[in-house]
Amino acid sequence: MTTLRAFTCDDLFRFNNINLDPLTETYGIPFYLQYLAHWPEYFIVAEAPGGELMGYSAAAALMLCMFTVMGKAEGSVAREEWHGHVTALSVAPEFRRLGLAAKLMELLEEISEKKGGFFVDLFVRVSNQVAVNMYKQLGYSVYRTVLEYYSASSGEPDEDAYDMRKALSRDTEKKSVIPLPHPVRPEDIE
Repeated sequence: MTTLRAFTCDDLFRFNNINLDPLTETYGIPFYLQYLAHWPEYFIVAEAPGGELMGYSAAAALMLCMFTVMGKAEGSVAREEWHGHVTALSVAPEFRRLGLAAKLMELLEEISEKKGGFFVDLFVRVSNQVAVNMYKQLGYSVYRTVLEYYSASSGEPDEDAYDMRKALSRDTEKKSVIPLPHPVRPEDIE
């Protein structure tokens, strides 16, 4: 049976099996510690019965789990931009197609609802159609394209990202998900 639990500092040394995926963004330990300190409620992991990490998303990254989710709350309430942000969502290859990513996203959305968010957003590589389609199935839509958001390695060109959003109950008019008509650059993102 899969166990969902809060991320701990020890998990930083146990999630390499998840982060080896070429589509997974990886960060330095200080970055993960910052999330753990500021948004612990958004740092969740899924642990397999044998103790291995299955994956993570916007709020966490674990090696004991099948998956984790790591995220944060940000934005302005006055401008109706207070929202949950999915920083990372990754599931270890051997635990994919089990609904774990959807469960982690659901937990992050519930936390964002409780915090009074208007929407949840995330960034995904335009080329990662498997993820784009999964997010669409979960109710997310493309809000805007961000040009050259992801830095390339080994001389390849930088890659565009989709900023995908899902309105929460506080956004009764669904204003937060009305697509922008033109792409933006990373420096244009607030």
